[in-house]
Amino acid sequence: MGQPSHQASNALIYLTYGAFLVIGIWIAWLWRGQSKKDFLASNRTQKAIPLALNFIASALGSGILFTYPEIATLAGVQGLVVYALSSSLPLLAFGFLGPIIRRKCPEGFVLTEWTRQRYGVIAALYLSILTLITLFLYMVAELSALQQIINALTGLNGLWAVIVQCIVTTVYTSLGGFRISFITDNIQGTMVVGLIILGVITVGVKTNVDRSLVESSGLLDASLLGWQLMYILPVAILTNDFFISGFWLRTFASKTDRDLRIGTSIATAVVACILTLVGVSGLLAAWTGVWPGDPPQLGSIAFFLLLEQLPAWVVGIVIVMTVSLSTAAFDSLQSAMISTGSNDLFRNRLNFWWIRLAVVLLIFPVAVVALKSPSILQIYLISDLVSASSIPVLVIGLSSKCYWWRGFEVVVGGLGGLLTVFIFGTIYYGNAKDGANLLLLEQSLYVDDWSAFGAFVAAPIGGLLWGSGAFTVRVGVQWILAKVRGHRFEAFNRPSVADPSFLTGSDERPSDEDDREPTATAKSSSLKGKFL
Repeated sequence: MGQPSHQASNALIYLTYGAFLVIGIWIAWLWRGQSKKDFLASNRTQKAIPLALNFIASALGSGILFTYPEIATLAGVQGLVVYALSSSLPLLAFGFLGPIIRRKCPEGFVLTEWTRQRYGVIAALYLSILTLITLFLYMVAELSALQQIINALTGLNGLWAVIVQCIVTTVYTSLGGFRISFITDNIQGTMVVGLIILGVITVGVKTNVDRSLVESSGLLDASLLGWQLMYILPVAILTNDFFISGFWLRTFASKTDRDLRIGTSIATAVVACILTLVGVSGLLAAWTGVWPGDPPQLGSIAFFLLLEQLPAWVVGIVIVMTVSLSTAAFDSLQSAMISTGSNDLFRNRLNFWWIRLAVVLLIFPVAVVALKSPSILQIYLISDLVSASSIPVLVIGLSSKCYWWRGFEVVVGGLGGLLTVFIFGTIYYGNAKDGANLLLLEQSLYVDDWSAFGAFVAAPIGGLLWGSGAFTVRVGVQWILAKVRGHRFEAFNRPSVADPSFLTGSDERPSDEDDREPTATAKSSSLKGKFL
């Protein structure tokens, strides 16, 4: 194998971490006088290009070296293109929905703050718990992927890289908060793009494709799995992105709506290209004959099987790229989790040092769970199923015409969507045990049946049906109570909400709203939506 020596591998890994640590501490020193508000968020401060680099860095992670080559070996070109587009195009949703939510909740910096304002405290706490669990699972998946990649690329024990990364990101994130994460992501995002370009050119030059295997592999043909993924992946990834607070922090950080739209558009294009290029390694592994191999190997390691045929210095580039990818994704998740927890659970009343302590304490359970090396794909899928049941009933409230939709429907709908998946699984498999296992997608996404497809149909549709049922029950009960108690029936009364003049402190909507900073945020933050 073209593998660097252990000494060279150690040097590449830990010098890269050392560079990020020095940069992070230096930036934290420069911003040592920042307020708690700036520590948690940077609303309306960032231009388009830095936003694009941040969205790129946050949307990737070292796990892409497993998941995208794997889908290419299982569903061919069709599956890879669907996966890459399904992962990148949802970034455009932040450019479209971000301005709407910022106008409705200008003082916020995460989606849960708008949820609190629109649906009330109970629904906000419900969404916050789901968001924090999702971020925790993503952090676990990132460290688990890093450990496995370092093991595969270098033959070294990936545990030490995990420990060092936890220390490095925790140190500079606890010192500088979101602003540090934003600036380091600019650096890491630039590095990743450059390393990807260099790596792709190298692989293209050094890889010898056996043309006879291209046709016989069947990877150019459409497949049942590929058609199923055309529905599953857009639903799963689009809804799950709503739970990633790091994206919302960057959405609120955009200086203007125009910067946000440009930044997300650039990020979408770049992320689509990167994911496609990484996934093509699975195709090349099959077409060069190194996968599936003898004995047959899992498609998730196709990328590393291909690297075995390349020079050691190419592997060295991939090592640096992996560390950059993982560090960028992990510090974004760390800062997002702390900002979300501080805002949602403590209403930003925690002392500065308690927040910093939380950054440190958070890392221990994440590292412990990650070292058990659970299935990276399964972690993502569990989170995707939860979001697919919860987000459709949540976003109904974005429409002012649906002012009658309350937090009760959101909570019941989200939980009901998961119950619907269980019911579907029980009917499909004929027993409750396998129905419950479908909630965990233990058989993965890539099975030769309709179970996973059915689960991702049942989750959003079931959520909407349960939400509609909850709405009917709530309105019916309120009508009966109004009749019994002799007071006015108000379930369909339009609630008193802040209009644009209230949120902006102006009687007229700004002519260039993109460039205006809301001035009446203190008042709007006192508004609370209705749960019932």
